[in-house]
Amino acid sequence: MKTENPRAWFLVLPVILLVAFNALIPLMTVVNYSVQETFGNNVFFWQGVDWFEQILHSERFHAALGRQFLFTGIILAIEIPLGVAIALAMPRKGIWVPVCLILMALPLLIPWNVVGAMWNIFTLPDIGLMGYGLNNWLGIEYDMTQSPLAAWVTIVVMDVWHWTSLVVLLAYAGLVSIPDAYYQAAEIDGASKWSVFRFIQLPKMKQVLTIAVLLRFMDSFMIYTEPFVLTGGGPGNSTTLLSIDLVKVALGQFDLGPAAAMSLIYFAITLLVSWIFYTIMTKESKE
Repeated sequence: MKTENPRAWFLVLPVILLVAFNALIPLMTVVNYSVQETFGNNVFFWQGVDWFEQILHSERFHAALGRQFLFTGIILAIEIPLGVAIALAMPRKGIWVPVCLILMALPLLIPWNVVGAMWNIFTLPDIGLMGYGLNNWLGIEYDMTQSPLAAWVTIVVMDVWHWTSLVVLLAYAGLVSIPDAYYQAAEIDGASKWSVFRFIQLPKMKQVLTIAVLLRFMDSFMIYTEPFVLTGGGPGNSTTLLSIDLVKVALGQFDLGPAAAMSLIYFAITLLVSWIFYTIMTKESKE
């Protein structure tokens, strides 16, 4: 008979307390600012839900939220299929396995601000390899500081380069966990490559792909450093995602009340959409 040892909870209790302290204290501070107004000197005035109503009826907030959803949708539509395709093409055995895994992991090791700076230099029209090549070698007029389309293409390509590797590694982990007996049975039955992918590989990757979708959604929906370093939210406000707009309100305008309310709405939207993704992707397995 298997018995549970409640003393094991004491081993993780310090971690739980530390995480709770680091999460709850800042959250309570934000909640405090979201319902009050201050003019300095720690003098606060009760504001109620006025800041929330102001943010929810703000065209600026709606525009930034729309750009954020657009960016996240493009990222998921590109990175998930591309990551699965690359994982399927990678070898399962041999000397090239560690080589491929290291190459896939390299972009993930680069700090976010360095990624933005790298791509900023890379896309400069005069000296950047990409910018100079497009303008002078291919004859394509490219300047992300002047063209909103060029800026959008650049931040999307940058994110795909930086984060597709995460999807690749997760999908590859799901693929290598499939026993060889499944492939042998499919070969005996004369199954095509598409049938093997649909009925063997994809179902076995479903759990890791659920994790990949959730991680990439949350990361792309909260992305700040890379696009801010690369475009600063420009040209104009064309690449001002919700995170960049939040920082502008909080630090640029120093409107702490509206910024706190916006951050809580931001947090609620992220949790809600993540829950919807998780519910839809795990519904079939629960049934």
